[in-house]
Amino acid sequence: MDIIEQFSSALADRLAAAAPAVVALKAGSRPRSGILWRPGVVVTSEQVIGDQDTAVVVQGGTEVTAKLAGRDPTTNIAVFRLDAPLAGALPAQGAAPRPGSLAMVVGANPVGLPTGRLAMVHATGPAWHSMAGGRIDTLIRLDVRLGADEGGPVLDATGALLGMSTSGPRRRALVIPAATIARVVDPLLEHGHVARGWLGVGLQPVAIPDSLHASTGQSRGAMVLQLVTQAPAEQAGLLPGDILLTIDNFRFGQRRGLASLMGPDRIGKSVAVRLLRAGEIKEIGVVIAARPRS
Repeated sequence: MDIIEQFSSALADRLAAAAPAVVALKAGSRPRSGILWRPGVVVTSEQVIGDQDTAVVVQGGTEVTAKLAGRDPTTNIAVFRLDAPLAGALPAQGAAPRPGSLAMVVGANPVGLPTGRLAMVHATGPAWHSMAGGRIDTLIRLDVRLGADEGGPVLDATGALLGMSTSGPRRRALVIPAATIARVVDPLLEHGHVARGWLGVGLQPVAIPDSLHASTGQSRGAMVLQLVTQAPAEQAGLLPGDILLTIDNFRFGQRRGLASLMGPDRIGKSVAVRLLRAGEIKEIGVVIAARPRS
């Protein structure tokens, strides 16, 4: 057997070994893939399930109904609880890959048999926050476009689990790391959502008057238009018309960053709000609360 045949055979073996951990998920407009995270729990990409709160999970021809236990758009993770457990075990969790290393995107066809797509790790990086503010433990970007395999497991060259595939901005294929999934699954199973921080304030971007650029150190801010009764911002003493300049290290006028201050780990902690009130700079401490569920 030459080296190409050995390589091909090794890939097929990796896919076969992962088969018990991948399922087809019939929820939304078309079948997608999911990961059998536990015998009675399936995780998938939150953005592909639409408004469905039930699904049919298929593993190797065996069908089981499932109910949506919870979803977190900030990390793009949805969790379904199965009506009956399925047999299978997750591959061992792999180390963070290097750019240029190979990965396998594993999906499932409509009868729950595994599909494979070979990818290269295009880029990696440290922990980052999604545009919705969810903390993703590691950046892993792949050089493929996803289809029905979105939501399935991604393996490294040894067959270890890197995480779950999902489509990011501009259809770039991303991996939600296994560590992120592990952190989110139990809160979703228990509460149906992941708590997010909240100040209870409605803001409107505004320009800082030219005469105040030097003292504030910035040209943009956010004016308080609305305060929710008894919410943290009102209780701390913010007033309509205040112009917020910074919250801790976040400076209003930046494209991103505020949502990352409102993660679940910040609930109950105080942030320093620097603001303009009647032309004077003030600083007020506000304790972040959990956002009420709508």
